[in-house]
Amino acid sequence: MTTAGARGRNGAKSSDDGAASGRAPAGPHACLDAAEVVQTVAEAQALFDIGEYEAAIGLWLPLAQEGFPTAQNAIGMCLIGGLGAEADATTGAKWLRAAAAQGDAAACRNLADCYLKGEGVPQTDAEAEAWYRRAAAQGDGTAQDMLSWLLANADGREPDYAESMTWATAAAAQGNAASMTRIGLFHHNALGVPRDAEAAVGWWQKAARLGEPDGQAMLGAAYHIGQGVPRDPVRAYAWLRRARWGKSKLAERFIYAVRASLSEAEIAAAEALAEMLSEETPLEEKGAS
Repeated sequence: MTTAGARGRNGAKSSDDGAASGRAPAGPHACLDAAEVVQTVAEAQALFDIGEYEAAIGLWLPLAQEGFPTAQNAIGMCLIGGLGAEADATTGAKWLRAAAAQGDAAACRNLADCYLKGEGVPQTDAEAEAWYRRAAAQGDGTAQDMLSWLLANADGREPDYAESMTWATAAAAQGNAASMTRIGLFHHNALGVPRDAEAAVGWWQKAARLGEPDGQAMLGAAYHIGQGVPRDPVRAYAWLRRARWGKSKLAERFIYAVRASLSEAEIAAAEALAEMLSEETPLEEKGAS
């Protein structure tokens, strides 16, 4: 996340409790030098990136109080995450709203996350959708993916697969692997588009190569049943193992049946292939097989 974190430039802890107070900014961008603001924001982000959260907050807070949305978003996320300050989701959400009201795309998306989770604000999918839309319209790929997900998984209303596909396609064009997996599922299940097994596999292959666990699981399932690709139990088990390492729940639906269909030699080959795939695709953590 692009956030920040409350010592001043000299490392001393800031005595200003404005971040926790959640008070509104003093005014719209007081007369501050633009180049200095950019430099300060960059310094704060650099401090945040190395875990110096209090120091980062110390740089961001004066800018946030002057009404700079990037800094307001950063302060909000630090308070929500308890980074450099005591966790306070309610106040954090207020800072996010101040930034989002100015149209900051990241703040709109982060505020939408709060509404989706009920974090610092009442849980409501309607508000989450509204704020995701504001961020998505500005080209925020993560917001586009989340808006697509909400539209396809609407709670208490009819899903809108056509619009969900539109936003998933926009997110996928920016490299969002979760949206690639979703597009594959739409083609696989004929949701808003004609059923097309080959198109589904094509999208799952893209997502799998980017390390998306559910895309890997669906690709493994496709190889298992031979839908959209020639049946290949060894490759199926390899991709399902990769998906399980990424903690995909979808992998659990298929992995035992696939393993049971393999000989010991085929299992060994699949395990070796899975290791090769792990060198080609991102993986944060390997779990037990």
